[in-house]
Formats: sequence, C-alpha cells, structure tokens
Amino acid sequence: MGKLKAVILAAGEGTRMKSAISKVLHPILGKAMINYVVDAYKKGGCDDIVIVAGDNIEALKKAVPNAFFAHQKERLGTGHAVMSAVEFIDDDDTIFVAYGDGPLIRPETVSAIIAAHKEAGADGTIVSCIFDNPFGYGRIIRENGGFSHIVEQRDADENEKLIKEINTGMTCYNGKALKSALTQLKCDNTQKEYYLTDVALILKNEGKAVQIYIGENPMDYYGINDRAQLAEAAAIIKTRKNTELMLSGVSIWDPQNTYISPDVSIGCGSCILPGTIIEGNSSIGEECEIGPGTTIKDSQIGNNCKIINSVLDKAKVHNEVQIGPFAYLRPKAVIMDGAKIGDFVEVKNAVVGKNSKASHLAYIGDAEVGENVNIGCGVITANYDGKHKHKTIIKDNAFVGSNSNLIAPVVVEKGGYVAAGSTITKTVPENCLSVARARQENKEGRAPKL
Repeated sequence: MGKLKAVILAAGEGTRMKSAISKVLHPILGKAMINYVVDAYKKGGCDDIVIVAGDNIEALKKAVPNAFFAHQKERLGTGHAVMSAVEFIDDDDTIFVAYGDGPLIRPETVSAIIAAHKEAGADGTIVSCIFDNPFGYGRIIRENGGFSHIVEQRDADENEKLIKEINTGMTCYNGKALKSALTQLKCDNTQKEYYLTDVALILKNEGKAVQIYIGENPMDYYGINDRAQLAEAAAIIKTRKNTELMLSGVSIWDPQNTYISPDVSIGCGSCILPGTIIEGNSSIGEECEIGPGTTIKDSQIGNNCKIINSVLDKAKVHNEVQIGPFAYLRPKAVIMDGAKIGDFVEVKNAVVGKNSKASHLAYIGDAEVGENVNIGCGVITANYDGKHKHKTIIKDNAFVGSNSNLIAPVVVEKGGYVAAGSTITKTVPENCLSVARARQENKEGRAPKL
C-alpha cells in the first residue's frame, strides 16, 4: 500500500524579499516559514515530506531535519521541480504538491483536500479558491462545470481576468498518473519552463479523472512574495494563536501587541501582558503572569510564576518563581520552586535552588546554588579565567553579602556567610563567617579640597 507524501516546492530565490536569506527560511513569530508548511502537512496526514530545494538546500536541511530532500539544480519551472523529486514517488502513492511560501495552510484544510481526493477516486485534484481580488493568480477555466485548463494572469484575456476562481497551486495526484504526465511535459513556451499546471491538462486529455476542490477559506492559500506580505501573514498567524489561547482560558490583555508562536503552550488561568513575545517550543503553566515587555524563547515555565520585563532564553523555571523586572535567564538556567531572581540579575548555566533569592544586580554563571540561599546586591561568580570556565558551588542556607566576588572554582559550604565586599578565592567552611577585604584606613586632614 502506498504512502501519502507531500512534495513541497522551495527552490525559489524569492528575489522580492531582497534578502540573503532564502524566502522560505524567513521567520514568522520566531519560526521559519517552511516549518509552518511542513507542520501543516504532517498534522494533516502526510506520511513523508519531500522538499525540493535549490541552492538553499543545505540551509533547508538544517531548518527541517526530518524531511527528504530533492535538489533542483536548475530552476526550469514548477513541473521541473516535481521532476526533481520523482525518485521519491511510487506508483501507488498519493502525492500532495504544495509550495513552501504558503505558511497559512492549516492541517484541517490539508486533511479535507486529501479526503475529497480519495473519496472521488480521482487521478488528479486541483485546489482552487474564490478570491475577490484574483490579480496575479492563474485562473481556473471550466468546461461544463468541470476542469478545462488553467490560464496564467499574463496570458489571460479580458474575460478570463474577470474570473475569481484561482489556482492555489496545491494539487493531489495518483503517483503513477503523475509520473506518467511528468514525462510528457514540454517547455515550448515563452519562459522555456516546464509548468506543473500542464499535468492536469495532460491527464484530462488522456481521459483520466481530474476534479476541482474549492477551498472555503482564502486565508489558507495566501502566498508570501515580499516582506509586506510576510508581515500580513504574521498578523494572521498571531491572531489565530491568541484566539486559540483565549478560548482555552488564557487572558491576553492586548492581543494586538502580544506575539506568541504557534508551538507555545500556556496553561489555564495564566495572564499575558502587553509587549510580550513567546517563541519556539516554550511552555507556560497555569496561573502565571507574564509581562509586560517579556521575551521568552524555548523555555519552560511552571505554575504560579510571575515574570516581569525580562528575557528568558532556553531556561527552565519551576513553580511559584518570581523573575524580574529586567532579569536575564540565559541557556541552561534552572530556577527551582519558590526562588526569586530580581532586577538586573543574570543567570547562565546555573541552578538556583528552592526558595533562594538574588534580588538585584548579580551575575550567577556556571554555578550551583542550594536552597534558602541569599545572593546580595552586586554579587558576581567570576567563572572565566580567560581560557576556561569554572564552577561556583553555594550550598544550602548560605549567605553571600553585597558586592562580593566568588572566584571560581570555589565552594561556600552549608550555612557559610560571606561578608559584604569580600573577594573569595578558597572554600568557605560550613557555618563560617568569611571576610576577605582590605582593612579601612582613615587619613585625618588628607581629604582633597574641592
């Protein structure tokens, strides 16, 4: 039994984007455009994803690691692009051909098209849609209500330009029929290209069944050609996600100024304040307050947390934690239950234990901080000697006074107390007070006259 495969055409240069980055790799809410398309076809029921790439093939392989790739070395049209992927097409497969610059397609739309194709037993299904402004799109020409052919905008006469039923570029084919038609494509046109639209006409002329599926929602078929359209698509995706979250019990104060990637999950009862950006595979638990002005990327947040005006990147925050304002949690920062990371505190590659707090102006890097530890204002874990990173360990119930430097590698044992203004270079024993600062001297009458 054959597979259901999506062949996604993504070799175009996208010159109208005016960018060194391939068009389909441009991010929308922190996620590459091509990944929206791939995810929709996977969730819509496709077994395999085949991406047809050009000079951008290596960059695409990095962005979409779990797909098959066909290399279109010369860009000789959409038909030629599918020819480049013919090695992945078996006779008994069902092939869904689509474009990598259509990030608004939804899984339910993909499923509906596939179901209609299979139910009709068609050799080919052309996906059309009614556009109020069809300018720039190929038009569907019908004959006795059925498929006749497709005419491109540049080739359409005045009557054909009035037609509002457009070709979305999406098609479903029986694998054997598609392969046969591809061998018959010709490039005897002004562009000297092989057009995929000719496949349906070849099948029809051979007496094979070609049907038209009319899409209900024009937004599903919105293509991206320039940065203005990229912004429009981002607005649509943002609205879809914010609406989904609000209907599931998440409060979003200002949806127009809140940017949440589609892959993010947020628990019931949480509140997202304006100016917040949440990207990647981030998750937020229940009853949290996030924002305003907070950026979270690829991070996991537990329940009942409050994060104000802060940046989290690949961090993990457990339950009942308070972050910010103006804190920075860098990769591999782990904040345990009940801890507090206050204003202008940076944490990197470090664990901060339960109920510990660094309330302001501290740097905690390459460190293990135990439970119930107090990190004073201006404390620094000096972890880098110019060549190597070293670790600082601060054990349970320790106290590190303000403006102290812990020169790693170093350990503060349980209950250790570091006096303010100390520079610590060796172990602070358990329940010991450590003072490491120069003795103050007062010089009478020596103050400079101002």
